[in-house]
Amino acid sequence: MDADFVKPDELPELTIERLGPATIEYPQKRGAAHFIEDDEKVMVYADSESLKACTAAGIEPPMFEKAGPRRRIFFNPQQINAGIVTCGGLCPGLNDVIRTITLTLSWQYGVKNVFGFRYGYLGLTSNAPVEPILLTPDVVDEIHLEGGDILGSSRGDQDLDNMIDNLIKKRISMLFCIGGDGTLHGASQLCAAIKKCNLEIAVVGVPKTIDNDIMGTEQSFGFSTAVEASRVAIQAAHGEAKGAWNGTAMVKLMGRDSGFIAANVTLANSDVNFCFIPESPLVIEGDNGFLHLLEIRLDRRHHAVIVVAEGAGQNLTENGLHKTDASGNVIRDDIGLILKKKIQQYFEARNKKTALKYIDPSYMIRTLPTDSNDATFCLMLGQNAVHAAMTGRTNMLIGYWNQHFTHVPISLAILRRKKVDLNGDLWQTVLATTGQARA
Repeated sequence: MDADFVKPDELPELTIERLGPATIEYPQKRGAAHFIEDDEKVMVYADSESLKACTAAGIEPPMFEKAGPRRRIFFNPQQINAGIVTCGGLCPGLNDVIRTITLTLSWQYGVKNVFGFRYGYLGLTSNAPVEPILLTPDVVDEIHLEGGDILGSSRGDQDLDNMIDNLIKKRISMLFCIGGDGTLHGASQLCAAIKKCNLEIAVVGVPKTIDNDIMGTEQSFGFSTAVEASRVAIQAAHGEAKGAWNGTAMVKLMGRDSGFIAANVTLANSDVNFCFIPESPLVIEGDNGFLHLLEIRLDRRHHAVIVVAEGAGQNLTENGLHKTDASGNVIRDDIGLILKKKIQQYFEARNKKTALKYIDPSYMIRTLPTDSNDATFCLMLGQNAVHAAMTGRTNMLIGYWNQHFTHVPISLAILRRKKVDLNGDLWQTVLATTGQARA
């Protein structure tokens, strides 16, 4: 894998929690369905070394449940209400998933009421700034054509008892939590509180983050669109760099803890000469440091393009102080501005001219409509989330693994952030493509 995944001895229990036995026949609302049997599984490890490790440890190779519609469901669709909540930062595809969940509940299962809770988990509390939206096929008809999030979002924890009280008041039987690491932590805590109260409320997550840093799924929605949008900035950077003598253009992209956007867009735009990600230490001084290698590059080719993820090079921060946002994420110092200053100082000290341009498209790539890959991905994630919730599965999210949609326990998703494997094919290909180790 291109990500540093969990080793067999660290893997949590993959059995998915259920509220009870599924005894109700699947409602044939829209023609025959291709049913998935409960014993259909997807191998977690596909490489021989990991399988050997399982054998050496005396354990069966772990498997995910395969996602999809079941012949029998837990909930009677005519007797339930469903809720959708979106949390964390904005991301391409939020409206696509909201639309798909709403339409699948309404058309395939006949659920009458689907509520969209506004502005994250705050919208589940008695302090919600506005009432939830009643989502209908008409309301969501064209929202997938727009970027942003019709429900709005927010960060931060909320009182669990307060949220549960409001779920009970709205007679919510299933809640779809669309978000990343922080959202899934919140969903896990909510599941525990619901279980303690002996309530039959299913909680199913849908993995959302442009950073693609959620463990247990090869891709989260929004990532493909973010990479595609980032290409525009890099194309502009390349033009700026070549348009001046010793032209240097630097693009800062999102990637707080994981450099998947920066790494993938570097391969999509092979004009990039230096790529820096949080997983790899950023050395700037010395003969093998970035500044000297940049000087060699400019002396030879007279232009350079640099891509840096926002979380890269935090060893270079000047104050060493870090604040956190409402989700507990560290607010990084702007590595782009730090590098810009160091590049200017380095070349000024050597009396060499360089035309430096700094491009920061960070938030522009979060609010776009989806590209075709993400649009398809969002639809399939949303449908499978509904299928899982209707069977009474809970405390889980829909993942994508080895070309299959899967059921993933939230405990795995929040175990730690997924990061680029520095010894994997992705990063090694980046190094080979940029040639940054040799300028």
